[in-house]
Amino acid sequence: MAQQTVLVTGGSGFIASWCISVLLERGFKVRATVRSTAKEASVRAAVTPAAAVHVKDNLTCVVADLTADAGWDEAVAGCEYVLHVASPVFAALKASDPEEVIRPAREGTLRVLRAATRAGVKRVVVTSSLAAVVPPNVDEDKIFDEQIWTDTSDPALSTYRRSKTLAERAAWEFFQNEPSTTTTLTTILPGMVLGPLLSPAHLEGSTKMIHRLLNGSPSLCPRISMMITDVRDLADAHVAALTSPDAAGQRLIITSEMKLLLDVATILREELTAEEAANVPVRNMPDWILRIMGWFSGEIAMIVPMIGRKACWSAANAQKRIGFTPRPARTTIVDCARSLLELPKST
Repeated sequence: MAQQTVLVTGGSGFIASWCISVLLERGFKVRATVRSTAKEASVRAAVTPAAAVHVKDNLTCVVADLTADAGWDEAVAGCEYVLHVASPVFAALKASDPEEVIRPAREGTLRVLRAATRAGVKRVVVTSSLAAVVPPNVDEDKIFDEQIWTDTSDPALSTYRRSKTLAERAAWEFFQNEPSTTTTLTTILPGMVLGPLLSPAHLEGSTKMIHRLLNGSPSLCPRISMMITDVRDLADAHVAALTSPDAAGQRLIITSEMKLLLDVATILREELTAEEAANVPVRNMPDWILRIMGWFSGEIAMIVPMIGRKACWSAANAQKRIGFTPRPARTTIVDCARSLLELPKST
């Protein structure tokens, strides 16, 4: 059988790097998109040791920007599958106008889908988020699943959650309006993505949270909880969803366990040496302090609505469709911390 080629968008990112590694390890050719040729070297370097032996022959990079049409048809040409991982997550923390984030997230997704269907790829797997399945009211005794959609009209909704929801909805609506296409769609919905870093550049977003706990900044834990997703499990799920017949037309939640941030800190203190965990917080932060901090930081403002919310999501559909079996959250947290501790001290 001829080698199959997979286009991976946002090739330099944390999740994409792990997806690229898994694809290379499993014998696929990979074409990764980057915003500029300057990113190509970092994409090639940020793979697992098992994947590194395949980089020279089976990994290429192409320049394509989610905000422009140019280059997407060429990027998709000859590919059997597409993993659309790229998303302007961190722009959401800085944008003064929500449309600066929402428009490229939605329009970028549609650009990829149009090019993919024109090229006749077999399947597109889009990385969405649990942010797109936020229930209007949190019932701590209920387990939520893929049937829920975040209400984008909620004025309290963060720009990030709104952008992820609208981008995923746009993807499903696109396929509803293209009944003759042979291309199928699957969306993947992870929670807080943690795990080993493949590059110092991946110290951002969720991994930065663990980095801050290790550094004791802040010295108290915000009273928030999160569904943990291991980046390795997430990459495996993306690749499994490409070829599984049962994954076509499905939303798949990919998570392991819910943990309070203070629980995460406790795990770090239990599993690391006393020296490594010396700065890890031991108490919760009063809610009012976090709310005030949110006035001055877009990154913190994004988690303020999560104060005290304890919603749980089920990965049963992914277990059924692609055989998803997550690692324990403790393993994910500790492996993430150990990889952070190996980074240069100046990072």
